[in-house]
Amino acid sequence: MPETIQDRCEAKGLRMTGQRRVIAQVLEESEDHPDVEELYARASARDPKISLATVYRTVKLFEEAGILERVDFGDGRARYEDAERDHHDHLIDLTSGEVIEFVDPEIEALQEKIAAKLGYELRGHKLELYGVPRRKG
Repeated sequence: MPETIQDRCEAKGLRMTGQRRVIAQVLEESEDHPDVEELYARASARDPKISLATVYRTVKLFEEAGILERVDFGDGRARYEDAERDHHDHLIDLTSGEVIEFVDPEIEALQEKIAAKLGYELRGHKLELYGVPRRKG
């Protein structure tokens, strides 16, 4: 499997314009879950000729090609992450909006056990936890 978002786009036969390359690079470097407006801000800082419409079209194209995955954390904003990243779950801080990624082997095993108990072989899942920081004291 090609390593970068740009490589995967090219492997799927997507035409990679200069602006699409910039957007792919911004996505590749993102350690958070940006929405289109944030992607636009980051991409237009590198190439001021990139329009918001171009970012919307490119994100839609990448999503339809299976390069990006749309995630919705209940705040009304569609956010995106690389569809090829290693599996992880999310904890969303309802106070700050921070999204914390985590992997827990016990949770993974429990999900497999529950699926098996119900007569299913698990093929995938998404887990999103929503919470607020505990009060100290």
